[in-house]
Amino acid sequence: MKFRILLIALLITTFSFSQNKGTVSGILTDKDANNQSLPFANVLIKGTTIGTNTDIDGKYAIAMAPGNYTVQFSFVGYESIEIPVTIVANETATVNQAIGSGSYKLKDVVIKSYVSREKETALLLDQKQAVVIKQSIGAQEMARKGVSDVEEGLTKITGITKVDGRGLFVRGLEDRYNNLLINDLAVPSNNPFKKIIPLDLFPTDIVGVIETYKTFNTNLYGDFAGGTFNIATSKGSKNLTKINFGAGYTTNNNLRKFLTSKDATSTGDIFGFSGNERDFPSILGSVPSNRVLTADESLKQFGSGYDVEQSKSPLNTSFGILNSEKFTFGRNNNSLQYLMSFNFDNKFQYREGVDRFFNIGQGIYDNNLYNKQYKYITNSSALVALNYKTERLDLTSNTFYLKSTENMIQDQLGYTNAAPVNNNAFIRLNQLTQTDFLNSQLLGNYKLSTDDRKNIKAGISFTKTSFQLPDRKSYKGVLLDENTTAISYTGNSLYRQTFDVDGKFHVSGMLEYKWKFGKSESKDNHRLTVGYNSYVNSMESSFRFLVSERLNSNAATFNTNTPDGTLATALSNGDFTYREGTNSTYKAKLFEFVNAGYLDLALKLSEAYELNIGVRVEQSSRETKFRNPGSFDDPFQKKTVTGLDILPSLNMKYKFNDTSNLRFAAAKTITRPVIMEAYPLEFVNLDGTIENGNTNIINSDNYNFDLKYELFPTAKEMIAFSAFSKLIQNPIERLFTQSAGSGGQIITYDNSDKAVLLGAELEFLIQLDRISEKFKNLSMGFNTSLMYSKVTISKKNAAETNPDRQLQGASPWLINADLKYDYEFSENWTNTMSLVYNVYGKRIFAVGTNGLDHYYEQPFSKLDLVWTNKIGKNWDVKFSIDNILNPKYSIKLGEDNKIPIIEQDLTVKDFKRGTGFSMNVSYTF
Repeated sequence: MKFRILLIALLITTFSFSQNKGTVSGILTDKDANNQSLPFANVLIKGTTIGTNTDIDGKYAIAMAPGNYTVQFSFVGYESIEIPVTIVANETATVNQAIGSGSYKLKDVVIKSYVSREKETALLLDQKQAVVIKQSIGAQEMARKGVSDVEEGLTKITGITKVDGRGLFVRGLEDRYNNLLINDLAVPSNNPFKKIIPLDLFPTDIVGVIETYKTFNTNLYGDFAGGTFNIATSKGSKNLTKINFGAGYTTNNNLRKFLTSKDATSTGDIFGFSGNERDFPSILGSVPSNRVLTADESLKQFGSGYDVEQSKSPLNTSFGILNSEKFTFGRNNNSLQYLMSFNFDNKFQYREGVDRFFNIGQGIYDNNLYNKQYKYITNSSALVALNYKTERLDLTSNTFYLKSTENMIQDQLGYTNAAPVNNNAFIRLNQLTQTDFLNSQLLGNYKLSTDDRKNIKAGISFTKTSFQLPDRKSYKGVLLDENTTAISYTGNSLYRQTFDVDGKFHVSGMLEYKWKFGKSESKDNHRLTVGYNSYVNSMESSFRFLVSERLNSNAATFNTNTPDGTLATALSNGDFTYREGTNSTYKAKLFEFVNAGYLDLALKLSEAYELNIGVRVEQSSRETKFRNPGSFDDPFQKKTVTGLDILPSLNMKYKFNDTSNLRFAAAKTITRPVIMEAYPLEFVNLDGTIENGNTNIINSDNYNFDLKYELFPTAKEMIAFSAFSKLIQNPIERLFTQSAGSGGQIITYDNSDKAVLLGAELEFLIQLDRISEKFKNLSMGFNTSLMYSKVTISKKNAAETNPDRQLQGASPWLINADLKYDYEFSENWTNTMSLVYNVYGKRIFAVGTNGLDHYYEQPFSKLDLVWTNKIGKNWDVKFSIDNILNPKYSIKLGEDNKIPIIEQDLTVKDFKRGTGFSMNVSYTF
C-alpha cells in the first residue's frame, strides 16, 4: 500500500510539472572560439527564478507555461544576451545563440573559463547526464550547509543515515555493506571493528567532492551492496589562506563533573599525542611466558596507574589552517598548485544509561549495570597535495595523516552473574584507544590525443595503519559508598591489557585506458574502458594481559578515584602481585589481496538511449594465521578463503527529454566481512561480555537490481523515484549468544543462507517559490527509503529463536529532510539557514539465540539547525544546534521470547547524547 501511495504521489507531482507546458531549447556557443559549445553557462527566463545551466555540449532546455518571455544568456567574463521567445503548449521553441567576450575583451587579458566540480549545479548536472546511478556532494554545498566532516556531509545524500559511533547506513544497510575509495584508490580501515575509516575523521577542508554509488559499475571494487564512497581530495584551485576556530557546548557533556585518567592530563595528551609511559611493561618481552612479577617489578615496570582526576569538562574546541597557491607558467599556461591543511578538534563526551544482558536459565538479567562513561576524544588531520597540470598531463600527489585518540573512564554499578542481592558490584575501566592512518598517493591522467578521445589514468597508494589499546586496565569490586571501593585480589579483580593491531602495509593501484569514439559532432558518442585495480593488505595483532594474584592478603579498601597508593603499599608488603595470563592465542596474522581486471562499454544508441555494459573479474584471497589454545611453540594454524568472482554490470538510461530520465541497473557483487568479524580473536571484558570473530565466515554473493525515474525541472531542482531489490546469498550477521563456560554474553558473527530485500526511495529537491513568491528564498530537500527484507536461516544456526525475520542491521524505513533559507542582511552579508531532520525505523541490532528474541535498535530522531554567514570576502561564521530533540538511543530485547522472562523492562542499552551548541569562525586571506 505504501509503495502505491508513493508511486501515485510521484506521478501526480510529475504531471503537475509537465502539464500544458512548452519548452525552449537550443545550443549556446562561443563565437570567440570558432563557435565551439559553451558548457555550464547560465540560461535564465528574465523576471523569474526559472533557469538552468548548459550541459557539457552547450545544450539547454527549459519547460514553462505558455506565454511570451525573454531568455537571458550569460557567462562569467562574456557579454549577456537577451532573446525574446514565445512558448506554446506542448511545443518546443529552438533558440541557438553564440556569445562572446564583447566589451569585456581586453588586449592584454586572456579570459579563460574554469568550471568547478564542487558546485551544486555542476554536480546535479553530472548526476543527470551520467549513465550510472550516482549522487555527489561538493565542497560548495557542504560549506553552505555548515557541514564539518565527510560523515555528516554524506547524510545529505538520499538513503544515508548516520548512527552515533557505528558509521553510515546506506539504504538501511549497515557498515559492513559499504566500501571506501580515496581518489579512486582502495584504502583500508584504521579500525578493525569497522569496514571503512570512520568518516568523521575527514574534515571537509580537505575534500573537493564526495561521490556515492548505490549501484555497481565495473571500475568499483566488487565488495559492494550498500554503497561505495569515493572521496576526491581537494587540489586547491585558488590562492588563499584560511584559518578557522570553533567552540562548542553539549548539554550534560561540557561544564560538568568529568573523570579523566591521571595519565591523560599532559599537554601531549590534550592534543592527542601521549608518550610511551602507557605502554605494556617491556620486562615481559615480545613473547608471553606466564611470568609472575616480583613486588619490585610490579612497582617499577608500569608507567601508568588506576588513579583518575575529577574536574569539570571544558568546552569542545577546534582549529584549522589551510593554505593553497597556484602558479601558471609557460606558453600553454601550465600550472603547479599546492594545498596544505591541518585540522584539530577535541570533545568531551558523557554517556549514562543501562547496560544489561539476560540469563537464559533464569529469565532475569545476568548483568544489570548502570553505566557512566567519560570520554575525551581528539582528532587530528594533515594533508599536503601537489598538482602539476599541462595541456595533456594531470599529475597529483597526496599525503595525508589522520590520528584519533580516546581516553575513557567507564563506571558500571549494579549486579553481575544473575545475583541481584549483590547490587553494588562495581567495575571501573580506564583505557586509552588510539588510531593512526598515514596514506600517500600518486595519480596521473594523460591525454594520448589532443582531442581527449584517448587517455590513460594510473595511480598507486601506500597506507600504514595502527589501532592500539596500549593501556587498558580495570578493577572489579564492591562500592561501599560514593567514594570507597573494596576489592579482592583473587578472581582476577585487577586486570591490565594491551591490544595492538599493526597494519603493516596496504598497497593499492589502478591502471585504466579510456577511448571515446563515434561519428558525431561531439566525437564521443561511445566509450570503451579497460582497466586493472588491486590491493594487498598485511596486518598482525597481539593481545596480552596481566591479572592480580593473591599472596598474603585477600582484600583491600581504597578511595575509588585514587587506588594507586593503596595498591603500591600492598605490592610492597607482598599482599599480591601481577601474573601474565596471556595464552598461545595472543597473536594472529592476516594477509589478503584482490586482483581485478574490468571491461566497460558505454554506448549512446540514440539521443534518448544510452547503455553501459561491463564485466569485472576479481581474484581474491584472505589468509589468516592463528594458534589454538595450547603451547606457545605450536605452529600457526592457517585458514584460507579464496575466490574468483565474475561480476557483470548493466546500466541503461532512457532520456525522455532534457529534464527527465529513466534508469535501470543490474549487477552481481560480493560482501566481505569486517576484519574482526572473521578474525580469530576472543576479546574478554570484566563485565562478562566477549567479542569473538568467526574464521568460518565466507563472503556473501549479492544480486542487485535498480529502477529509477528522475526529473530535473531546473538546474537546482530534482525529483526522483527508485525501486530496488537485492538477493544476498550467505549474508553476514551479528549474533548474541552465551558462553557455555562462564555464561557471559558472546558477540559473534555468522552466515545465514540468504536474504531478499525489496525497497523504494522517493527524493526531491525543490525551490519553494513554485508555491508563492513569498518563499523565493526557501528550498526543501526530502528523501525516504522503504525496505522489506526476509532472511532464510541456515540449518547450522538452529539455535536461533525466531528465524522468520528481517535481515540483521536493515532498517525498514528512513527519512532525511532539510529546509533551507537563503537571504541577505546587506550586500556584503549573506546567510543560509538550514533545518535538517533524520530518523530511521526499528531494526535488528543482533540476532537472538537460545530462546531469546532478537535485540532491536529503536528509532532515533535527529533534528539540527545550522546558520552560516558570509560577511564580506573574508569572514565566515557558523552557528549550529545539534540534536535539538535529544531523544534516548536504546536497544531492547524483543517480546517474542521462547523462554519465560521475569523482567518487565527489556531495555539492554540506552543513553542520551545531549544537545550541542557550537560556533565556528573562519577568516580567509
